Amino acid sequence: MRWFLFIVFYILIDIYAFQAFRTFSKSLLLNSIYIIVSLIVLGVLIYTLSTMDRSKGIETHEMYIFGWFLVFFVPKLILLIIMFGEDVVRIIVGVLTSLFGKTESFELPSRRKFVSTIALGIAAIPFASLIYGMYKGKYRYRVLSYTLEFDDLPKAFDGYRITQISDIHSGSFDDETKIAYGIDLINKQESDLILFTGDLVNNFANEMTNWTQLFSTLEAKDGVYSVLGNHDYGDYADWESQAAKQENLKNLKNIQANMGWQLLLNEHKFLERGGERIALVGVENWGAGFKQAGDIDKASKDLSKDDFKVLMSHDPSYWAERIKKDPKNYQLTLSGHTHGMQFGIEIPGFLRWSPVQYRYENWAGIYKEDSRILNVNRGFGYLGYPGRVGIWPEVTVIELKRK
Repeated sequence: MRWFLFIVFYILIDIYAFQAFRTFSKSLLLNSIYIIVSLIVLGVLIYTLSTMDRSKGIETHEMYIFGWFLVFFVPKLILLIIMFGEDVVRIIVGVLTSLFGKTESFELPSRRKFVSTIALGIAAIPFASLIYGMYKGKYRYRVLSYTLEFDDLPKAFDGYRITQISDIHSGSFDDETKIAYGIDLINKQESDLILFTGDLVNNFANEMTNWTQLFSTLEAKDGVYSVLGNHDYGDYADWESQAAKQENLKNLKNIQANMGWQLLLNEHKFLERGGERIALVGVENWGAGFKQAGDIDKASKDLSKDDFKVLMSHDPSYWAERIKKDPKNYQLTLSGHTHGMQFGIEIPGFLRWSPVQYRYENWAGIYKEDSRILNVNRGFGYLGYPGRVGIWPEVTVIELKRK
């Protein structure tokens, strides 16, 4: 039944979108190619989804199949909206003509070729963008730098630099040269501290096998620290036993240790400088609608309200749900998780939009409430759609300043 409904939905959209193409071109060959390509894309997607082996998780070729489905499907949604708008106008004109015109019978005006031409031109934008996102955009790393001021920052940490990365999703990678460039970009920031805020893999620890050596080259004066994200627990794959799933998580933790990363599991560490200190707090994943293993009370045991704290929490919904109102006063929280949905429009100072904003209140960048600040990193890697459009992979550099 679910496939039947999906197929009917897809075909109805395709029929509507086809009207624009048929109005634009009367060529039987081109129209036939349109229909054949549409059927092939639909058939391949259904076959892939129905034969997917969840014990292997989503594989790279399956992500590309989904990506190419979006390449053809999203432009058709654009065509649907424009052609539907034209039909509304056509119906209104037809009704007015039958009421006040010379003919008494209702006649629907024919479609206009220039409307179909404009519609196809607009639809070509997401078509080209989604292809670009798969082959170029997903590795278009950018460094975003912020200077954040705090009244209670210890003087010794004035000017302290933190580089944050998040959502590596190593199981999706397919270009070692590009990943090496991204890692080199992180190291070039020469920060005092590197923090990774979760989702090292898609599902399996062995996804890091080919990437461990590269990521072990990350270095900072005060080290590399990390927390777990929702994907790191292996909850999105089928396992032969609970023991196998737990062994996978154990292996993932060992991999981080072997890379020289210090994984914080509902705990904290003190970073000292010039006789003063700040607390680095790391919670396990806690997300609205996702795994809720995070325990801020346990992680901050023996810390006081007056301690300056940098908190790593993979899912930003924990900040909205608990952290920003916590009496212990977590001055700075670093999160990831949303990926900015890997699709959106960002024009600094003018426009920032992504569909993910309808799911998450805090989905990308800096958020402030009273004296507490949250940064949501857009992610280093990608998942699902094997690309990025408008929401580029991010390396965040934060400089702490004392007011």
